Amino acid sequence: MHPAFSVLIFTVTSGAGYGLLAWLGAGQLLGYTQTYMEGQQVILGVIAMVLVSIGLVSSTLHLASPKNAWRSFSRFRTSWLSREAVFAIILYPVAALYGAAIFWQWSSIDMLAGLSIILALITLFTTSMIYASLKTIRQWNTPMVPALFMAYALISGGLLFLAVSGFFGSLKPQLLAVVMGLIVITLALKLVYFFWQGKPQGATIQTATGFSQASVRLLDAGHSAPTFLNREFGYQVAADLLLRLRIVMTLVTFILPLGLVYWVFDGAGRVELLALAWSIMMAGLLLERWLFFAEARHVVRLYQGEQRT
Repeated sequence: MHPAFSVLIFTVTSGAGYGLLAWLGAGQLLGYTQTYMEGQQVILGVIAMVLVSIGLVSSTLHLASPKNAWRSFSRFRTSWLSREAVFAIILYPVAALYGAAIFWQWSSIDMLAGLSIILALITLFTTSMIYASLKTIRQWNTPMVPALFMAYALISGGLLFLAVSGFFGSLKPQLLAVVMGLIVITLALKLVYFFWQGKPQGATIQTATGFSQASVRLLDAGHSAPTFLNREFGYQVAADLLLRLRIVMTLVTFILPLGLVYWVFDGAGRVELLALAWSIMMAGLLLERWLFFAEARHVVRLYQGEQRT
């Protein structure tokens, strides 16, 4: 699949924003943001929604006609994309009310915090299901895709929460330990996904047609000239390069940030390293999302003359 840069920015940036908002809401419900001033909590919420907005705006750049983006709201019953759009918009007024409740200490603050968490996680889930629901792409059609989308959001949002908390002077060692644990769990999930996916490959013309014991060959390709299908579904990257990039992604997304967070947790590093760790992780997540598309193999490629997708 062609990795459109606008979609990479959308999924990674908005995911961090939703994750940060979920951490902020959880802090309210669990009581660990009670030491934060109201203005500091509002700043965390604003940062979260700015990241979400950057992601949503960038997603429209992938459309052939961005002015028609409003049409994505019209198929809520059947389209995960439509559900994502609806829940993303609903979250804005709820997040605004939550920010107001923080600032003026309304009695409904806990309810709005919980509602913000629920809507953020639902929006993340609907985004992931846009890909996981596609049976024509084996690498995406698995429950591990939603699980990883949620996990990426929680670790990137959690690490940003730690970085901003450190800037405010309100960093708690317990939260450092929780974020480190989540990074380790997410790494384990990703390794399991790699093991399940195997080498960067997909269906063969035999498995796609159901004649797994027969010799099947294509007599004529579906197109003789470049088309939309070739551009979007025919992205070519060498398998050995993809394997090397997997290693780089694992180091940058998980190992390096985990080491920096542990350095701060151990008391040997300054809290400013958390901002560096978050920046490194975001770069790694962009690479992860690029691999997510580049390693995907749509079965339509078989009609273009490929023996394996």
